[in-house]
Amino acid sequence: MKTLIVHAHPEPKSLNSSLKDLAVSTLEGAGHEVRVSDLYAMKWKAVVDAADYGPHASSPLRVARDSGRAFEAGELTPDVRAEQEKLLWADVIIFQFPLWWYSMPAILKGWVDRVFTYRFAYGVGEHSDTKYGERFGEGTLAGRRALLSVTVGGPESHYAARGINGPMEDLLFPIHHGILFYPGIEVLPPFVLHGTDRMPEEDYPAVAKAWEERLLTLESTEPIAFRRQNFGDYEIPSLHLKEGLEPAGRTGFGLHVRG
Repeated sequence: MKTLIVHAHPEPKSLNSSLKDLAVSTLEGAGHEVRVSDLYAMKWKAVVDAADYGPHASSPLRVARDSGRAFEAGELTPDVRAEQEKLLWADVIIFQFPLWWYSMPAILKGWVDRVFTYRFAYGVGEHSDTKYGERFGEGTLAGRRALLSVTVGGPESHYAARGINGPMEDLLFPIHHGILFYPGIEVLPPFVLHGTDRMPEEDYPAVAKAWEERLLTLESTEPIAFRRQNFGDYEIPSLHLKEGLEPAGRTGFGLHVRG
């Protein structure tokens, strides 16, 4: 198995960095190949601008069109091309990051913005009256798996179904469904650690053991059962879920998970 770890924390001595290092040693110890994109160490440029697309940048800048033209010409910047090549190489992608302001750190969102270009991660496949592109279960990155490993400062009760911050599965839905499942990646249930701002050192061995167990089941864990766009559950081109498919009592994001 080939695993890409995309790591987003500025402190090399942080819990996130320890989890990243443990993932590398655990997976390599099990005979797997591992590559790491440590975004802060790489000094990753987090903003999209015309420099990303070289001679294919238009004026005014049109990010989708221009990124697609640069991608198809093989003329995206070397840092972006390198990350796209890592994604195509990988069987599994692990994203290691702290939950900041209910989402991923800006540097990681910037990695997505720049690497998931038009014609690479979206805007692919047939667009017709019966198929609205290859996305949500299909696409360039189909056949790969992804896992979010997320540290959260607040206690788990704050992120329960009735918790003030909302359910964790809802907070992560835009990443799971909108970023990862969109270009075809199967998404595994996340590994979430709560209360990490106050976690005593003596708790780390139990955390490390739980993380190692998750890492060694990456190939066998069932992914989240998101509905695939072009396989009968949605009306096309409206992309509304067909009547009668909603599970009893389920609304919102949960409608897009089978069962």
